[in-house]
Amino acid sequence: MLNAISNRSDYPCLLQTNYLNQASLGLIGQAAVSQMHEFLDKIARHGNLKMSDEEEASFADPLRKKASQLLNCPVENLAIVSSASEILSQLPQLFAIKSGSKILVISSDFPAITRPWIAYSQKTDCELKFIDEHANENLTEQIVQNIDKNTAAVCVSHVQFSTGTQLDIKKIRQVASKFGARLVIDVTQAAGAVPISANDWQADILVCSGYKWLGGHGGVALAVISSELLKELPPSPGWFGGDNPFDMTATLLPLSKTAKRYTQATMSYISIVGLTASISELLEIGVPKIFSHSQEMAKLLKDGLTNSQWTTHRPTQDKSVSSHIITLVNESSDISQTVQNLKEQKIFCGVRNGRLRISLAHYNDESDINALLSVLS
Repeated sequence: MLNAISNRSDYPCLLQTNYLNQASLGLIGQAAVSQMHEFLDKIARHGNLKMSDEEEASFADPLRKKASQLLNCPVENLAIVSSASEILSQLPQLFAIKSGSKILVISSDFPAITRPWIAYSQKTDCELKFIDEHANENLTEQIVQNIDKNTAAVCVSHVQFSTGTQLDIKKIRQVASKFGARLVIDVTQAAGAVPISANDWQADILVCSGYKWLGGHGGVALAVISSELLKELPPSPGWFGGDNPFDMTATLLPLSKTAKRYTQATMSYISIVGLTASISELLEIGVPKIFSHSQEMAKLLKDGLTNSQWTTHRPTQDKSVSSHIITLVNESSDISQTVQNLKEQKIFCGVRNGRLRISLAHYNDESDINALLSVLS
């Protein structure tokens, strides 16, 4: 029996359901929920009676420290923002894009990455190049083959949300650097499930939502900003971006020299509290251990599907296949009906681009896999 590596009792819904959908709205553990309730009851509801301006100004510091450990980056390069989209939407203005330049994106990537560039390309003469993912082709190779002297930026997700395909970021960074192209990486579907090292990747911007695999709630996100870009003026600075945000001289722009300059305004403090707790739990369990657990779970699933009509989107031997997000296809099956059948058995998965998407998290165990296989087989 393959057991979970976290306490399943911290997720009450697992008593009645088999939850295989962390890649969508992920479950939030009891430690984070307790901390959020305590903050709301003891501090937030009492306004400034329980939180001074000084305490508010440094409120995100514990999260910044924990997140920098998780993402392996300097604390001063770690920004706390309200969403990954908040940062991604500023990039066309932040990057000095020359006329006639090319931006590389993936056509099936998460829309928050592509849409700011679609809007930008409609107003400028830059070329937006969409790379199509094909199950029988290496997506990393498809990307690097399209990087050339005209490429200004490569903007991609480390793990593709709809297929689970994982990119070789080091290889993309190596080729992009040869041509002076910026590199933007969204690790929302990776951080907390696979080891991440921003220091090794040296991306210009790395972003991550605070929910899904990080185990937090919406309203807070993370961004690792390169030291070079920290010298630039944020396209959309807010009032909270200074070292002392309560220095509110309206005629000045006293931005921090660190990534704090990208924090625009008051955020969901209750979400910051929850995310700090959930990342602490991930660090305690160990992301390498979480990664190994998903590999074991994935093998159980794939072995169990051997004699069925279900196949993985990519061949199981493909090295770019992630183990925590597995997408399944069955040409003879009605996906919507399959999902309904699963829900009737209290098994919750996702559907993306016509494929069944299975999420394998640290709280999942062999019983979840067996329940899924009992329906799919």
